[in-house]
Amino acid sequence: MTVKLIAIGKTDSKALLQLISEYENRLKHYIKFELEIIPDIKNTKNLSEAQQKEKEGELILKNLSNTDVLVLLDENGKQFSSVDFSGYLQKKMNAGLKQLVFVIGGPYGFSTDVYNKAQGKISLSKMTFSHQMVRLFVVEQVYRAFTILRNEPYHHQ
Repeated sequence: MTVKLIAIGKTDSKALLQLISEYENRLKHYIKFELEIIPDIKNTKNLSEAQQKEKEGELILKNLSNTDVLVLLDENGKQFSSVDFSGYLQKKMNAGLKQLVFVIGGPYGFSTDVYNKAQGKISLSKMTFSHQMVRLFVVEQVYRAFTILRNEPYHHQ
């Protein structure tokens, strides 16, 4: 199984980029992982929130194949402990999925089309985080999940 993370907009923070890269490299020992960055929509001040979500949604959906399982990172999604999230990933792998795709939306969330295509929603917290930080948190939690599945000493209970 491949785990893919799609995010809207670039990250300017070199420190965050470095940490994300570190966890991407660690993940190579467990699974194929891809990070896809969709460039920010241009001239957003001329667009309504709905129009911006629509345009971002089109770009997100263009990056999916028919067999992908789409999971949105959404404030109204299901919350997991790290151990429960590792079990969630194990079930997805056991189901024989080819690609599991997590998506971090733009500042206003997702279009209706993206919500309709999604097969799940996950919330990292009731708190709000910057989209750039969420990338790091997702990559780290996927890494943590695999260390839990392998009974490695990274995660402590």
